[in-house]
Parts: sequence; structure tokens; C-alpha cells
Amino acid sequence: MTKKDITLRVTDATGMRQNKIKKILQSILDAMSDALIRGEKIELRNFGVFKIKQRKPRPGRNPRTGELVPVPARKVVVFKPGLELKKKIR
Repeated sequence: MTKKDITLRVTDATGMRQNKIKKILQSILDAMSDALIRGEKIELRNFGVFKIKQRKPRPGRNPRTGELVPVPARKVVVFKPGLELKKKIR
């Protein structure tokens, strides 16, 4: 599902104009991105939690040559689904 698909679904459900929904959706995504950049956790009740996790450096391997290559530490976004979402998926 793409951002456009979400926009169209919300437009159909609410009757609001598509360009207004698109601006609202983009504002929500921008706010979520900004919060993650600041290191904040985003908790959406009954949906799940987004947060930043620090990965440790580790040794990796070049698949072409088999040579050991160091993989540096990095930050990644992780998502943990909430109970309601887990139940719906099952």
C-alpha cells in the first residue's frame, strides 16, 4: 500500500478533497519523522510502537570475495506491533 492508496481510502471514507488529505497525511508523516530524529518513541495505541534502536558494530563478509569487512554501528527504526494489530493479523 502506498501513500496515494491511503489518501484515496481516506478520501472515500470522509468525502474530503484528495489534496487536503494528502497534506494532512504528509504532515503526520513529517511529525513522526521529526520525533524519531529527536530520538523519541512514537506510540500509537492499538497499532504499535516505532522507535530508534542502536545496532552494534559487527564483522561482516563480502559475499563476492568472502573477505571479512567491518560493519559500523548504526541507528535503525524498529516497529513493534500492538496487541490489537497482532490479533487482527492472526
